[in-house]
Amino acid sequence: MKIAVLSRDANLYSTRRIVEAGVLRGHQVDVIDHLKCSLEMEKENPTLYYKNRYLEGYDAVIPRIGASVTFFGTAVVRQFEMMGTFTTVSSNGLSNSRDKLRSLQLLTKKGVGMPKTVFTNYSNNVEHLIDAVGGAPIVIKLLEGTQGLGVVLAESKKAAESVLEAFNGLKARVIVQEFIKESKGADIRAFVVDGKVVGAMKRQGKEGEFRSNLHRGGSAKIIELTEREEETAILAAKALNLGIAGVDMLQSERGPLVLEVNSSPGLEGIERATHKDIAGEIIEYLQRKV
Repeated sequence: MKIAVLSRDANLYSTRRIVEAGVLRGHQVDVIDHLKCSLEMEKENPTLYYKNRYLEGYDAVIPRIGASVTFFGTAVVRQFEMMGTFTTVSSNGLSNSRDKLRSLQLLTKKGVGMPKTVFTNYSNNVEHLIDAVGGAPIVIKLLEGTQGLGVVLAESKKAAESVLEAFNGLKARVIVQEFIKESKGADIRAFVVDGKVVGAMKRQGKEGEFRSNLHRGGSAKIIELTEREEETAILAAKALNLGIAGVDMLQSERGPLVLEVNSSPGLEGIERATHKDIAGEIIEYLQRKV
């Protein structure tokens, strides 16, 4: 196969591993910086121009689109789709996952468990927002935040009111979520490929930190999911129409609760924690589909 990996940096761990896995299985794998693509359209003839050439003959695309360039990255993926190229993550799935509010609405509709969540348009009634998710402590998240940035734990009602009023004053859109105390600063990342969990790890935040992101100094270890956790991860990926997904869940007294579904999940943490060839699973997914 001729495979295009949409990535801004060929030296990134995830990009490098996908290229290695593809080449090992006898495929041609090209890394393409999606920000340097030009989209050309005319009647029944969508094309992509990149570095003085047209991108032609690709059998499959693996998008590795960063959150900061979602709009243009999604447009490039959609252009490949219009050209008849298979993509591991559809433009629709990418849009679904990057809009936190939209993703939570879709997960709710499909019956996926999640912490109680409230979104409002700069409401002055912050007291109701806090009560609606069970009272303090609460978690407040910026809609556009990634890797644990823009996430605040307000431990008292007074602190929660102050933070919400500050965000309202800045016209920053936030979602308010129930704090799941029993998770103890840990979460689960389940890596789903083609409707199957191919690896899972438990991430623990460093001492005094309620966010478990590895970018924030958290640690990770392999974990065997319960049947319910595995079913929840698969259902969440399916709900957002994602062939590849990193599903982040909390372990709670009422079962697994989905926090977020990532459409470009990193491979470094999951491969090192599980010692599994996740990049190879992605290439084999393409081999089955194309």
